[in-house]
Amino acid sequence: MNVSFFQELLNSIAERGRALLDGSSAAASGSTLTELARSLLSGRGEASGVALAGEILSAYSRADEAGKLEFFRFLLNQLTPDQEEVFTAARAYLEDASQKTLSELEMAVESPRQEFFRRLNLAPGATRCIVAMRADLIAMLPQVPELRLVDADLMHLLGSWFNRGFLVLRRIDWSTSASILEKIIEYEAVHEIRGWEDLRRRLDPADRRCFGFFHPSLVDEPVIFVEVALTAEIPASIQDLLAAQVAQDSEAKSPTTAVFYSISNCQVGLRGISFGNFLIKQVAEDLAKEMPSLKTFVTLSPAPRFAAWLVRTANEDGSQLDAETVTLLEDSSWAAHAEYHERLKSVLMPLVAEYFMVARTGNGSPVDPVARFHLGNGARLERVNWLGDKSARGLRQSHGVMVNYLYDLDDIEKNHEAYVNKGKIAASKAVRSLVTSSARTKLDNKKRKEADMPANATAAVDE
Repeated sequence: MNVSFFQELLNSIAERGRALLDGSSAAASGSTLTELARSLLSGRGEASGVALAGEILSAYSRADEAGKLEFFRFLLNQLTPDQEEVFTAARAYLEDASQKTLSELEMAVESPRQEFFRRLNLAPGATRCIVAMRADLIAMLPQVPELRLVDADLMHLLGSWFNRGFLVLRRIDWSTSASILEKIIEYEAVHEIRGWEDLRRRLDPADRRCFGFFHPSLVDEPVIFVEVALTAEIPASIQDLLAAQVAQDSEAKSPTTAVFYSISNCQVGLRGISFGNFLIKQVAEDLAKEMPSLKTFVTLSPAPRFAAWLVRTANEDGSQLDAETVTLLEDSSWAAHAEYHERLKSVLMPLVAEYFMVARTGNGSPVDPVARFHLGNGARLERVNWLGDKSARGLRQSHGVMVNYLYDLDDIEKNHEAYVNKGKIAASKAVRSLVTSSARTKLDNKKRKEADMPANATAAVDE
């Protein structure tokens, strides 16, 4: 295989490089991680550079948390653009705004960290190690926020190395290698897979599909994967969907609805690099070609921050929820008692609509992260499902609420443009009808404040 040949070639170069390094001061003196990093940028030849990159990755893997932090601080403080070169290039561009001076300015301002990581990526298996390195870095950011500059450089490079052109879509089924199937169980982030039999129920039946994006540098595990159920209607409950079995083969051959019920990113080190939008759209297109009977493409999605938002708004506005309701919701066992269902539904459903249609973050985006993802992809908020997820996690995070986002292949681009350019949320009439007049007033007031509109100006819920 080409990948194996290339890997063997890199290994051969690395071995030759190690021979060149034998006896040198860098290898013999037990250089520190930062000293090795300096050596990598000192302009060595290709073979020795590959070997040095391997030494750095090996030293990094042996380092403890303090050693790794010291390494990242070195990258932050030492591998920065030369200030005098930047000033010189900037002055030259201001005096003569030509393509030549612009190119020289771009070269001057580029962080040496990016060249460091490019050279580091020469080592065999380096890409996987660099992805893991960024996962370590992400974990440090809350305590050492200044390292975000290093993270920005890493994310820029990984975004290029993992762009859509390098990703291969593959179906994952029960005949897929066990090593990959183990990763599916491990990485499932939305609905826990409880062992091999549970996994088989999600992969083997005729009405189930699973697809993943794979990268040449991570050949034995997916970058992201999506689980799909083929049904006759839009589902309202994840428990019913996961438990459903195809009654007859004829039903499996002519489903009308493809349900994307779980999307899981597999690499923490690739956080912030978007793959899901490409994955959903390509899977939808491929399924439509495979099964012409499929006319509807929807998700069955969680609302992971609804419960936390509800507590916050209840504290801000005591009139939203009475004390008895708050107490009742604190104990998730209410879901097992039918006598509470209608009462809580009448209270919570309008608040769910407010959560999705009105509530905003500081930058004006929807509060719900899953909503931001699907609406940004051009989906429409189609339906809110009461008690769609009765699992302990679902009750804890969203009081059991789940939603369907509809991917209408004819409207995706229009919805995407309206969301990105105007902040409009595409939603069905059924969802919009749940928004109360008081919630609309809240949105009106927010819009007036943001736009500094006069008091008698009007605004409406985005439709």
